[in-house]
Amino acid sequence: MSFEEKIEILKKKCEQAKQGGGLKRIEKQHKSGKLTARERLDLLLDPGSFEEFGMFITHQSTAFGMEEDKFYGDGVVTGSGLIDGRRVYVFAQDFTVMGGSLGEQHANKICSIMERAVEVGSPIIGLIDSGGARIQEGLGHYGSIFFRNVLAAGVVPQISIILGPCSGGAVYSPALSDFVFMVKNISQMHITGPKVIKEVTGESITAEMLGGAEVHSEKSGVVHFACDTEKECINLVKRLLSFLPSSNRQMPPRDHLNNLMNRGDEIWKLIPEDPREPYDMGEIIRSVADKGEFLEVMEQYAMNILIGFVRLNNQPVGVIANQPLVLGGCLDIDASDKAARFIRFCDAFNFPIISFIDCPGYLPGVDQEYQGIIRHGAKMLYAYCEATVPRISIIVRKIYGGAMSGMSASKLVGTDVTVALPMAEIAIMGPEAAAKIIFKDEIEKAEDPKAMLVEKIKQYREELANPYVAAERGWIDTVIEPQMIRPFLITSLERLEGKEKVRPRKKHGTIPL
Repeated sequence: MSFEEKIEILKKKCEQAKQGGGLKRIEKQHKSGKLTARERLDLLLDPGSFEEFGMFITHQSTAFGMEEDKFYGDGVVTGSGLIDGRRVYVFAQDFTVMGGSLGEQHANKICSIMERAVEVGSPIIGLIDSGGARIQEGLGHYGSIFFRNVLAAGVVPQISIILGPCSGGAVYSPALSDFVFMVKNISQMHITGPKVIKEVTGESITAEMLGGAEVHSEKSGVVHFACDTEKECINLVKRLLSFLPSSNRQMPPRDHLNNLMNRGDEIWKLIPEDPREPYDMGEIIRSVADKGEFLEVMEQYAMNILIGFVRLNNQPVGVIANQPLVLGGCLDIDASDKAARFIRFCDAFNFPIISFIDCPGYLPGVDQEYQGIIRHGAKMLYAYCEATVPRISIIVRKIYGGAMSGMSASKLVGTDVTVALPMAEIAIMGPEAAAKIIFKDEIEKAEDPKAMLVEKIKQYREELANPYVAAERGWIDTVIEPQMIRPFLITSLERLEGKEKVRPRKKHGTIPL
């Protein structure tokens, strides 16, 4: 056989591999409103940058006639490519090949990609579209992927994009990732499907209502970003990656745009004088950030706390902030979990952490206590105290009681820099409750107890709850004007660059999970 003939055979085999399960199944994929695995990779990666690995791998099973049902690639496209010129490792499950089901060779290909990514220090991106484990080959192969998810955790960023079904054991690889994306009406994640639930519990529910993008972005907190279309989803992945370092050995990538330091001159107009009146903390964050850009994470879940990324003078930083528009900015179970996980991600990947604080305390209630607000709140406290990256806190309007430590508002929990605005209230408890205790006798004996209470609340605010008392006692560093937040943060980040923190030697901590 001549060289030309051998090359022609290679071309035909490559074309066969690229066809996946064949034209009919590709058409069916399109009719269901979904792109194919290779079309998705074309959208995600820089043109011409994809280098495929394992194109000709096939399963080796002979059970149930499987030897007659083989496809090149075994239902997953794996390789490396570039996104905005930066290297990433990717795998994209191909639903046109046996429903994207996972067998031994399929799992081996994914594991190989993950191992290479960790070795060279590049993000791992998985595009999930699979009917689950391949029954003919048994159920044991997901474990090898989970193990590598854990080995990669905190070493390279891991992103899972759910673009079809993801059920049973398959859900745990995304759950072990750093960020999970879903697309409305085409993505579903659940441990057990609607049919099993109907048989076991008698409950009737659709796959979308059970595990769709809106469910997981609003109720369960499993998903970080829910998008309307696949294209929107992939563009958002690229935007997120622009903030992330390739590995924990690098710093987050700096932008190279010119950004003025005089943004936020009218921040004070955004903050109501009444400490009980709600306002949007997101506006404060955007007024401080470069170009007003705030990439919010988990936007629809535990909305009483905000998390996400901004740039300050081109430097990416992680932001945690109370949201007075929801529950007054109280901390509760879901908010604590949401923030704790984000804080630990930021610490693992070298993001300085900035906290914007306006919190009346922990949400009171029997349900919160019974469901473990103590334990969940401790996760957030632990995450802050464990973090060794630069930590800066801005007390915007108020912080009371134990939430002062929970929100990293005090230097006593290792915050590098803590400042307050002049209107801030800092106290062991809210003014009204405190006044009723401290001035109980005077209020009860007064001719007009209500008027006396108002007077004593004012006295408490002036004498004990103002930021200058906190500054005098060393709880905070200083008090600044609102328009100085941005320049102060930029200067503080410059002063803290290169910070190193030596901690006691240990295998790992025992976070109260």
